[in-house]
Amino acid sequence: MLAAERKLRIVEYVRQYRTASVSVLAKEFGVHEATIRRDLAEVEQEGLLKRTHGGVIVEKLTHNEPSFNERTNVQLEQKMRIGKMAASLVEDGDHIIIDSGTTTLHIAKNLVNRSNLTVVTNDINVAAELRDAPGVKVTVTGGELYPSSFMLNGMFTDHVLRSLHVSKAFIGTPAIHPKHGLMHPEAQLVLAKQGMIAAAQEVIVVADDTKIGKLSLYKVAPNSSIHTLITGREVPEYDIKPFQDTGVNVITV
Repeated sequence: MLAAERKLRIVEYVRQYRTASVSVLAKEFGVHEATIRRDLAEVEQEGLLKRTHGGVIVEKLTHNEPSFNERTNVQLEQKMRIGKMAASLVEDGDHIIIDSGTTTLHIAKNLVNRSNLTVVTNDINVAAELRDAPGVKVTVTGGELYPSSFMLNGMFTDHVLRSLHVSKAFIGTPAIHPKHGLMHPEAQLVLAKQGMIAAAQEVIVVADDTKIGKLSLYKVAPNSSIHTLITGREVPEYDIKPFQDTGVNVITV
């Protein structure tokens, strides 16, 4: 069997059974385990499967993002850790963007006692969290209100973001992949995130462990656009290393 045919059949096998070990695949295809490992490395580079310790699994595809209320208490303790760490990267005097999301909201919660900050956001929840912070000037982008999340999006949002330059942008995401980068299942939300990234000198993505390695339909930005990824210590080392190999500074908390 040619290597190309074997790799195709490996993908078909794993999609059928959802997961497989190197030893099982070696027996199934009658080759040495070293050969299977080489095959899996190539298949993973093509974005078809994801290697784990001793085996391989099907890539997880994010088809949609649950509502804000559904996401609020999911991975809550981890999101609080991530938010606190992200806020520690903000310096007094900074101009920053905080993206909409349940993880980014915890960044705002840790900025209420800071001084001389300007925060631009497309999230009414973030703005409300900072409304009584005396040292924080809040600018809301405007745009169409999404009642389920209190997020602002659309033409007005995109127009404002194109006119900005900030020191840091904190971006939330439902999916980030070591090969395909920052991704999102909803096309109408992509432009705003791209605008935030374009406006910032430094891009910091905040994502809990359930978002790491995920694929989705639309590509927001390559990993080369991301300076730092902050995630939970729940993410295994083999999921972190591919991001580090692309030059992303990964912080686990």
